[in-house]
Amino acid sequence: MPEPLREVIGKVCPLEADDVDTDQIFPAQFLKVIERRGLERYLFYGLRHDEKGNVHGRFVLDRAAFRGARILVAGKNFGIGSSRENAVWALADFGIRCVIASSFGDIFYNNASKNGLLCVRLPNQKVIDLRERAASADLTLSVDLASQTISDGKTTLAFEVEPYIKERLLKGMDDVAFTLENYEAEISEYERRIPRFVIPGNPSSP
Repeated sequence: MPEPLREVIGKVCPLEADDVDTDQIFPAQFLKVIERRGLERYLFYGLRHDEKGNVHGRFVLDRAAFRGARILVAGKNFGIGSSRENAVWALADFGIRCVIASSFGDIFYNNASKNGLLCVRLPNQKVIDLRERAASADLTLSVDLASQTISDGKTTLAFEVEPYIKERLLKGMDDVAFTLENYEAEISEYERRIPRFVIPGNPSSP
């Protein structure tokens, strides 16, 4: 299960692009890799590597000024495209714990919530403003999920998040844990009503 996430504090890296799809985030040729660790090497592979497969260092996340950034500020429609969860895994493995954008691909947004990656929607002009400030490489933000605020120590922005996503991120719950916590009574009632011989683990089951 993902670690509980209450607050993300860190340097902000600006990604000056709209419509970044999951194939750009995690190219299809690496989907055969099933381990979650080490996926940072494939993150934005086509944008970070030259034709020989070497990191050229020009991509914003590889620049010395933005190394170690934990917050990525992108544009519109971040994470659109396929349903590959690997895109979220690669971002998290790289150290990104929060992505701020004006909109997200729906499947990516939900996959992020299951894997401890906070996606924050802000009005487009607010996102543009943050990207412009982050370009100086000295912007650090505190993104507080509990209070649903973003602060630079002087000014504060509020953001909205769905209650169920907030709950699962704060508690570090995957789908199984979320289901057990929120539907335990219903599951117990269902198990009470079904014939005992079909309950897994019952000695009398066929």
